[in-house]
Amino acid sequence: MNKLLFTVLFFGSVTLIQAQMPAVGTKAIELNYKDPNGNYIALSSLKGNLVLIDFWASWCGPCRRNNPALVALYNKYQDKKFEKGIKGFTIYSVSLDNNQANWTSAIKADGLIWPNHVSDLGGWYSDGARKYGIQFIPQTVLIDESGYVIAINPTHQLIEELVDKKLKK
Repeated sequence: MNKLLFTVLFFGSVTLIQAQMPAVGTKAIELNYKDPNGNYIALSSLKGNLVLIDFWASWCGPCRRNNPALVALYNKYQDKKFEKGIKGFTIYSVSLDNNQANWTSAIKADGLIWPNHVSDLGGWYSDGARKYGIQFIPQTVLIDESGYVIAINPTHQLIEELVDKKLKK
């Protein structure tokens, strides 16, 4: 029994250690979780858009303080025209909450108006956090219209620079 427990713990921890953020220039790892209404939203369904993946939680003070800047980014680019082949800019919020009421209340309270809010309500043990090697929040990943990572934890200024390059001239 002890050998079995050791094996499970050892290989489980190796899996956690090996999970890491995808590198710039690589394909973003697929995410597909339920929104507050119980409908699945796959990251890949946003292909054609520039997407900022935002890992956050309602209980995370730094995340909540960052939300007004995310709302400003979203509002700045929501109605802009982009180069051919780019539909627009959006945010895909992945919550590390484990309480749906707190999660949905924070979305409303912080005015997070984009439609792509997802969570498996697994907290730190959520599938998305595991796939992206999330060890602290907030963390963000900017992906291009083809689904490739173009920046990891970019500043808001860098996000604007990268998105501005894709605006229709």
